[in-house]
Amino acid sequence: MTKIVNHWIGGKTAEGASGTYGPVTNPATGEVTSKVAFASVEEVDAAVAAAKDAFRTWGQSSLAQRTSILFRFRALLDAHRDEIAELITAEHGKVHSDALGEVARGLEIVDLACGINVQLKGELSTQVASRVDVASIRQPLGVVAGITPFNFPAMVPMWMFPLAIACGNTFVLKPSEKDPSASVRLAELLAEAGLPDGVFNVVHGDKVAVDRLLEHPDVKAVSFVGSTPIARYIHTTASANGKRVQALGGAKNHMLVLPDADLDAAADAAVSAAYGSAGERCMAISAVVAVGAIGDELVEKIRERAEKITIGPGDDPASEMGPLITATHRDKVASYVAGAADEGAEVVLDGTGYTVDGFENGHWIGISLLDKVPTTAKAYQDEIFGPVLCVLRAETYEEALDLINSSPFGNGTAIFTRDGGAARRFQLEVEAGMVGVNVPIPVPVGYHSFGGWKDSLFGDHHIYGNDGTHFYTRGKVVTTRWPDPADAPSGVDLGFPRNH
Repeated sequence: MTKIVNHWIGGKTAEGASGTYGPVTNPATGEVTSKVAFASVEEVDAAVAAAKDAFRTWGQSSLAQRTSILFRFRALLDAHRDEIAELITAEHGKVHSDALGEVARGLEIVDLACGINVQLKGELSTQVASRVDVASIRQPLGVVAGITPFNFPAMVPMWMFPLAIACGNTFVLKPSEKDPSASVRLAELLAEAGLPDGVFNVVHGDKVAVDRLLEHPDVKAVSFVGSTPIARYIHTTASANGKRVQALGGAKNHMLVLPDADLDAAADAAVSAAYGSAGERCMAISAVVAVGAIGDELVEKIRERAEKITIGPGDDPASEMGPLITATHRDKVASYVAGAADEGAEVVLDGTGYTVDGFENGHWIGISLLDKVPTTAKAYQDEIFGPVLCVLRAETYEEALDLINSSPFGNGTAIFTRDGGAARRFQLEVEAGMVGVNVPIPVPVGYHSFGGWKDSLFGDHHIYGNDGTHFYTRGKVVTTRWPDPADAPSGVDLGFPRNH
């Protein structure tokens, strides 16, 4: 009997009632291992209603109650990290070490949420006028929603819901239908930690579920991570319905390598950042810009390292890179490599047509490396989201900087150099939201916020960190004036002298 992944509404499993299901596939074998229920409008409404009902008490709960539950959740998450990583590998395909790393980065945000009492401290000004004080406080929004991608089925939801519920909101998660099981397991662990029913809900589905969340009058804010076209749609639609939105879009992250750089370190970084998790991450380095005469040597060092990567099933400890999420996505990624030469690129490594013995039906693709890629090539212009690295050439730092800043994306970038002055200029001049200096994947730690510029972010707020706390709360300013107790009405004696 085929396993069914159901919704989680009001603190318990809710069997799908729409009659519509989607396949969940093991990318290493191509086998459909389960099916996931797709929510109808009515089922989304039920999840929002459960969250709205729970907010009546959760929004008024003490910080001590919220954080004690989150501390218990953190302990359970830590104890079950291998189990969650196995769920990720089974449905996404990434190798176990990558999946464990994903859980660890999600734990960082849970840590941050456990200390939310510091983040929610207000401000007070006394005596702004005679006996007048002004206080600023932050309060929860109500029901908030998260719409998350397939590439990090545990981490990205944990970028959202721990802070949201710590701030006093209730949450409805719509995870990717391609790898939904991790989100349900997180819901079960939250319940085991003592989270009240309805504070965290999960509805699976497609555009029907997404659109209902975007238009539902009781959903106050929407967080999203995914491609740029969908991020733009989420932002436009949810904003038109009066909601607060943070929508993180796609990327084309550049790594600038100056002539003075340690080329071995740069090549190591390029390979891990381009091909880790099969390139299915928005912070992957997908374009290396080599400055000056170092290009040929750098490309050769990247090629030597890339050819040694072991590709295989994610649950095989020997594997360093797994399959892609679907066969359709694999074919799309391969098309960029197949057309690269006609667009003027030099194909150094062609990973198309790659298979793994014994797993021939898996969604496999090998390592691809393209050199001397023109900026007009689709392989450079599009977010490929696969193990394809483009190398571009520039004669000077200024030319390289102009090339990077001309990209419509501005998510992350990196520079490799020994020169501190050059690195300082780059971090100030480059148009991107996250910058690494000799760090290929500059994903901020939990207490700093994650987010890009330009077509990589729609909305004003980055995700997690201080921006996350501000996104999930709204400010209120209270001005108070109390009469002096010595001015109490006649006949009321508070024990204060009246000779002031």
